Amino acid sequence: MPKSDAPRLAILGAGPIGLEAGLYAKKLDLPFTIYERGRTGEHLLRWGHVRLFSPFAMNATALGRGAIKSVKPSHEFPADDVCITGREHVAQYLNPLAETLQGNIQNDNVVLKIGRRGLLKSDADAGRAKRPFRLLVRDKTRERIEEADVILDCTGTYAQHRWLGDGGIPAVGELQAEPQIAYGLEDILGDRKLQYANRTVLVVGAGYSAATTVCNLAQIAAENQTTWGIWLARDPSSTPLRRIPNDPLRERDRLAVRANNLATRSDDNVEFHSGAVVEAIEFLGQDRGFRVTARTPEKSRTWDVDRVIGNVGFTPDTNLYRELQVHECYTSLGPMKLATALAGSKDLDCTKQTCQGADTLRNPEPNFYVLGAKSYGRNSNFLMRVGFEQVREAFTLITGDAKLNLYK
Repeated sequence: MPKSDAPRLAILGAGPIGLEAGLYAKKLDLPFTIYERGRTGEHLLRWGHVRLFSPFAMNATALGRGAIKSVKPSHEFPADDVCITGREHVAQYLNPLAETLQGNIQNDNVVLKIGRRGLLKSDADAGRAKRPFRLLVRDKTRERIEEADVILDCTGTYAQHRWLGDGGIPAVGELQAEPQIAYGLEDILGDRKLQYANRTVLVVGAGYSAATTVCNLAQIAAENQTTWGIWLARDPSSTPLRRIPNDPLRERDRLAVRANNLATRSDDNVEFHSGAVVEAIEFLGQDRGFRVTARTPEKSRTWDVDRVIGNVGFTPDTNLYRELQVHECYTSLGPMKLATALAGSKDLDCTKQTCQGADTLRNPEPNFYVLGAKSYGRNSNFLMRVGFEQVREAFTLITGDAKLNLYK
């Protein structure tokens, strides 16, 4: 049983990092609640048809494996060197992990806002750490207030997309058309195939998500000849993805090769436009598609298309803690101390990323920590294994034990 004077932890998000934080709290006999707005691993399930670049060994911990084995001794994990899909990761690791934390996870409970009891953001009270956090929580039927002494925000960024227009703001008409635009990774080879086969699809983006979408469209086009993809990338490079020499993530390199080949050839029903910026989007009505205008290096062009997919990345929802004293980076929107530590590694391959030390997780707001992908803000170089190490470092601060390491 947790000690009566132990700090109460609120963990936001039941994804890989939130569940790992729950395991740590349970192991240390700290009272905790995990709030999840959807299902366990909700964000992974949304793009769950896609295979992870990193092998299973990088996305699981000894603590997690041990917890699952203690409840299900016969449970079989994927091989360490296998790259599984997001859905498989949830089914074979996250869901069994969540079962070991039953009673501490509140699914379908979204934390709307966080504040301090009796204090505003502007109150420079030296005793802020002694005031409990107040969480406005909504479940399926009502809203309520709950309190905690420590908050670990592990909510990620996938729920909040960025925009297609120049300068990072919506293109003209995009706000009105937003409900009809797909901003995530669509399962266009599976559940959504009928929505994309024999359609003209405009894809915006120059990262691995856009590359995945375009490669899948080309695969559909091989069987459905009237499927056509128009790929727009803001970067002026003739090839959208930069290959990493001797890439340790083989799946990532295969995708880069395939996508770059599609971008530089005229077959496979894909046309690629580099240096293109979307200026306007008009939704023409149900079953009538979109009219999209973009500025290219040669001229302004307009396409009439059936579908629009915006794989332009995601951004953290910082409105959640607007009433707390969190110092945010003006470029990445991640917490400033960590963003400063990461500044020199912007162009570093994600596999080279390491944890930056416990002190970089501190905020001016006492006992409030942002962990996981959200801690990197708009920096996409985050890896799960970095998040697991962040959990360990956060608990060294929570417990005051600088040598704490439950992974040993």
